[in-house]
Amino acid sequence: MTSPLKGQTVVVIGGSSGIGAEVARQAASRGAHVVLAGRRLSSTVDNGVRSEPVDVTDSAALQRLFEAVGRFDHLVFTSGPAVQAKHLQDTDLQLAQDNFNVKLWGALRAIQQALPFLDERGSIVLTSGQLGRKLVPGQFIKVGINAATEALGKQLAKELAPRRVNVVSPGVIDTPAYAGMPEEQREGMFAKAGGALPVGRVGQAEEVAAGYLMAMENGFMTGSVIDIDGGGLL
Repeated sequence: MTSPLKGQTVVVIGGSSGIGAEVARQAASRGAHVVLAGRRLSSTVDNGVRSEPVDVTDSAALQRLFEAVGRFDHLVFTSGPAVQAKHLQDTDLQLAQDNFNVKLWGALRAIQQALPFLDERGSIVLTSGQLGRKLVPGQFIKVGINAATEALGKQLAKELAPRRVNVVSPGVIDTPAYAGMPEEQREGMFAKAGGALPVGRVGQAEEVAAGYLMAMENGFMTGSVIDIDGGGLL
């Protein structure tokens, strides 16, 4: 069966590795024209995927990106900062603001600059995380960003209709985001986190990417939060 993405153009922001890169790979495998954008990328074309540098804290850079892309069909936003878990009383609030500036305000900047180029029947897929609804001491930054992103997705699904807006909420996923940890520590964390889940393991990037593909391909889905967390919210 031919994918609805065949021949369409997909822009993935935050795709230098992990989930975003896997979304780009899967979309390209379905015949989409894919533009992968991120702060650590340079302008290249590899296996049919075009890469472009962009800083989501810079509206002018985002405008230049979309002007270069031209008319397109789907925007996927997976950019997010490395958030350090701390209690409010121990947190530098400027650092917290910087985190919000990347993931929440970065998404808003990207959407605002994309709208003149995004097809009126196109879609936007944002990224939250289970910590938007699973409350953990010391994680107020992630909780705030993710909860706000989910509310934003529902609001914009109404405001930007007939364009569709959905949010994917991943749980603990084995991605390069944890590459800075010593291997033994990382594997121990994954084993502990996975053992507490109904599925008995942590997730993989390709499993989460499938949710973004569904949100793009299903023309009757909007305003949804897609949980892909191994049962972490149960």
